[in-house]
Amino acid sequence: MTTAQRPADTVALPQDLVRPLLHRAAAGGAPSVEVFAPATGHKIADLPQSSIADIDAAFGRARQAQQEWARTPVRTRVAVLRRFHDIVLAEQGTILDIVQTETGKSRPHAFDEVGDVAVNSRYYAAVAGRLLATRRPRGVLPALTRVDVRHRPKGVVAVISPWNYPLALAVSDALPALVAGNAVVGRPDNQTALTALWAVHAAERAGLPTGLWQIVLGRGREIGGEVIARADYVDYTGSSATGRTIAKQAGERLIGYSLELGGKNPLLVLGDADASAAAKTAVRASFASAGQLCESMERIYVHEAVYDEFITEFIAGVEALTLGADLAFTSDMGSLTFPRQLDTVRAHVDDAVAKGAKVLTGGKHRPDLGPYFYEPTVLTDVRPGMTVYREETFGPVVSVYKVSSDEDAIEQANDTAYGLNASVWSRSGSRGRAVAARVNAGSVNVNEGFIAAWGSADAPSGGLGISGTGRRHGPEGLLKYVDTQTIATQRVLPIGPLPGMSEATWAKTMTLYFGVMKRLRQK
Repeated sequence: MTTAQRPADTVALPQDLVRPLLHRAAAGGAPSVEVFAPATGHKIADLPQSSIADIDAAFGRARQAQQEWARTPVRTRVAVLRRFHDIVLAEQGTILDIVQTETGKSRPHAFDEVGDVAVNSRYYAAVAGRLLATRRPRGVLPALTRVDVRHRPKGVVAVISPWNYPLALAVSDALPALVAGNAVVGRPDNQTALTALWAVHAAERAGLPTGLWQIVLGRGREIGGEVIARADYVDYTGSSATGRTIAKQAGERLIGYSLELGGKNPLLVLGDADASAAAKTAVRASFASAGQLCESMERIYVHEAVYDEFITEFIAGVEALTLGADLAFTSDMGSLTFPRQLDTVRAHVDDAVAKGAKVLTGGKHRPDLGPYFYEPTVLTDVRPGMTVYREETFGPVVSVYKVSSDEDAIEQANDTAYGLNASVWSRSGSRGRAVAARVNAGSVNVNEGFIAAWGSADAPSGGLGISGTGRRHGPEGLLKYVDTQTIATQRVLPIGPLPGMSEATWAKTMTLYFGVMKRLRQK
């Protein structure tokens, strides 16, 4: 039986913290909305909303600040990221309180976001100079043709971030855009706006010029299109349905975009796996942030040779979790964030049970803990025709399936339109990697759930299929925010026939030249 800890019955965030943050938003021209803490139901703030005039003003300030920032040396931009890194770590108590209060997640899972921002700050500070340096590739005529390839910032980048990981996804996508010389206009979810506003305040204290990172507030259906209409590039994390809409809007304007969307992620436990280790990690991989994580596991395929051991260990680990959202490292899993998430979870579980699935543990709403708490839930005997079989639940629900071979596991894992993240477990690293290479997912972790790939900042992360397009992290996560410009300077001799040379002689000369270059293996 999962244990529980009642959240505190007080509003966690003092108003002397909240009010100054709200004043940093480019908002107030539209009626405010009330925002409530999911774990307690108590009001956090009356959140100002942005009007069209507010959005215009935010983009105007951002464009003005960006012009000077683009001329600022990269080493100066990098120094801001390094100082921002230090502020986030030094003041983590404050931002952890904000993230927990706005989302309802447990403190260990909130700390994952602090870690993500620290890693990405440090990484892009380390590589920006190299990635943005002017490149000198070989010209068409070596020694006579000089080629410079330069990187130009896009301009103003829109970062439209979700509520589930409000620090990681609002900040870690903004940082490479900023260090590349862009301005950023962020549109966080209303529920988690204070997290984004705190990040902007911290960045400005780290030396980021005022106005370069703007925040506008409002529901996506009301202001999302207005933000996209003014942006030079769009970075979005959220649902596949909204991603399609954004892609259409961006396509009409011929601007670039990067989309990380939903997932129905599989975890494969092969026949030679350490079932106990797999089970322990699967608990966190399935129930981090109450399953409200695009990278978390919703399907587990276990080879029959280790199934009994795995399921025994897994259920024991799930039932040992402590539920709660207290502002300390004492709870293992927190609350769902919205009533709509609770409704989806209950509907998926109830539908599955009504059609013959079994609940091995969990399966209950826990209003005694808070409005949206739901027990971590493990299902078996899930089949096609049940909603949970194919649709993303985005909650603390995972289905476990017994398989007879690697082929069986791979086939079932790939039977989805999604392709974001996956996990493969084997005592043999080479076997695990071989199976991983056949799983249709943008990231596959061998003997880990999601943090190994996600936390490796030098490696790209993103989805296949309806899980999105584009990549964050790695060099791709910065270079998507720049355009390349080639400047070619021809020296001494023109590219064409010399004076008195016929076109036919020129063609023969160049034919000989091309053959020589091939033999010399020159590009």
